[in-house]
Amino acid sequence: MKSGHSICLLNDSFPPIIDGVANTVMNYAKIIERSHGHSMVVTPRVPGVKSNDDYDFPVIRYPSIDTRKLIGYVTGYPFSPEVAHAATEERIDLLHSHCPAVSTLMARELAESMRLPLVLTWHTKFDIDIANAVKSKLIQAGALHALRYNVNACDEIWTVSKGAGENLKSIGYEGDYIVMPNGVDLPREKVPTDIVDKVTEGYDLPSDLPCYLFVGRLMWYKGIRIILDALAKLKSEGVDYRCVLVGDGGEGGEMRDYAAEIGIDDKVFFTGAISEREALRAWYCRADLFLFPSAYDTNGLVVREAAANDTASVIIKDSCASEGIIDGRNGFLIEENSESLADILITLSEAPDRVKTVGKAAGDEIYISWEAAVAKACERYEVVKEKYRAGDYGVHDPLRGSWLQSQGELMQILGEIDMNMRFIRDKAVTEIKSVGYEAKENLSDKAKNIWTLLDRYL
Repeated sequence: MKSGHSICLLNDSFPPIIDGVANTVMNYAKIIERSHGHSMVVTPRVPGVKSNDDYDFPVIRYPSIDTRKLIGYVTGYPFSPEVAHAATEERIDLLHSHCPAVSTLMARELAESMRLPLVLTWHTKFDIDIANAVKSKLIQAGALHALRYNVNACDEIWTVSKGAGENLKSIGYEGDYIVMPNGVDLPREKVPTDIVDKVTEGYDLPSDLPCYLFVGRLMWYKGIRIILDALAKLKSEGVDYRCVLVGDGGEGGEMRDYAAEIGIDDKVFFTGAISEREALRAWYCRADLFLFPSAYDTNGLVVREAAANDTASVIIKDSCASEGIIDGRNGFLIEENSESLADILITLSEAPDRVKTVGKAAGDEIYISWEAAVAKACERYEVVKEKYRAGDYGVHDPLRGSWLQSQGELMQILGEIDMNMRFIRDKAVTEIKSVGYEAKENLSDKAKNIWTLLDRYL
C-alpha cells in the first residue's frame, strides 16, 4: 500500500456514461493514484454494459435502476455490503462524493460504518437539473429537500466556483463552503497545424474569416439560442464568419432546424459529439473565439479548455463561468442577450490582433491543470482529516436514520415520476390512436406537447 491519502471517490456517473463530473472523478482518481497515494471509485452499475474496467485504481460498481431515458443517468441503489467490504479492504481514510444524490447516500452509510470524514463537491445547479427533468413542483420540492438533507450531513462542502456556492445557498443550505476549482486535462500547448487541418477538413472554413466555436451539450439552456440569433444578426449586417458547434443533446435537432429557419445553416456546422481529446484540441486551436453565453454552468471548464489553446471566450457578465475573467484582458464579457453578443463579434471581426492578444492572456491567466487542481484538493484533504480527528466538525444527526429517511424520499420521488410518465404515455397513445399514428400534424397542441415529452423521456 502506497503512503499518502487513500480516497474513495463517489459519483452517480462514470464511464461509459460521460459528462463533466465523470471526467472530474476520473482525473481525481488517476492523479491521486499516480502522485498522492491511493484512490478508488464507487459508482452505480450501468445496466446492459459490461464494465471491463481497466484503470490503475479499483472501480466498484453497485446495483442500479436504468433511468437513462428519463434523466439521462442510471439511479443506483445505495446499499451494498460489497462496497463497504471493498472500502475496508482498500483502507480508505476519507470519502469524497461528487453528487449530492445517491452517491452521497452511499457515502453517508460508509462514513457512519467506517467512522470517516466525508467531503461533498457541489458541481452544478441541481435545482435547474431537477426542474428540467421533472415538471411537478411538488416532486421538485421533495427532491431538493432530499438534496439539502444529504448536503447537511457532510463534514465539509466544496464548490467549483463562488457562483456554485451561491446556488447551493439559494436552495436552503446555510453552512460554509470552500471553493475548489476543477482543472483541465488538455495540455497548455498548440496542436500542430497538420493535425488541425486533418480534423477540420470537410468543413467550409475559409482562413480569412473568423471562426467561432461552442463545445457542450446541445440544450437550449446552454445559451445556444443567443449564439444563433447573434449570428443571424451578423449575417444581416454583412459580416461573414463560420461557427462550429461540437456536442450532442436532446435539443440538437431543434437547433439545426432553427439555424436553417433563420438562414444561417450555410455558415453554422454541427459536428456531433467528439470524445477524442486530440481532435477536440484541434477544434479549440482552429477557433478564433469560443462562445459560451451560458448562465447555467457553475464552472465552465470548456472556457479553460479553450484557454489551454490560447483561445479567448465570450461569456455572460457575472455568470459563474466569468469568474476570473477581466473584460478585454483575458476574455470578453457580454449581457445575456443576442444583441450584446452580436455587437462584440462585429467589433472583434475588425480586430483580429486584439483577439489573439486576449487569447494568449487567457492561457496565461485562467488555465489550471488537473495536476495543480488535485494537488490543492489533496492539501485540503489533510486539513479535513485533522479537523475530523479533532472533532471540529461536531456531531451530525444520527446518520442511519437520516439515510433511511432520504432513501425513502428518493424512492417516493422516483415512484411519482414513473407514475406521471405512465399517465403521459397513456394519454398520448389514446389520442394518437384516435387520429392515426402517421397524422402527427393533426394532433391537438396538448397532444403535440405529450408527443414531445415522449420523444424526450421514453
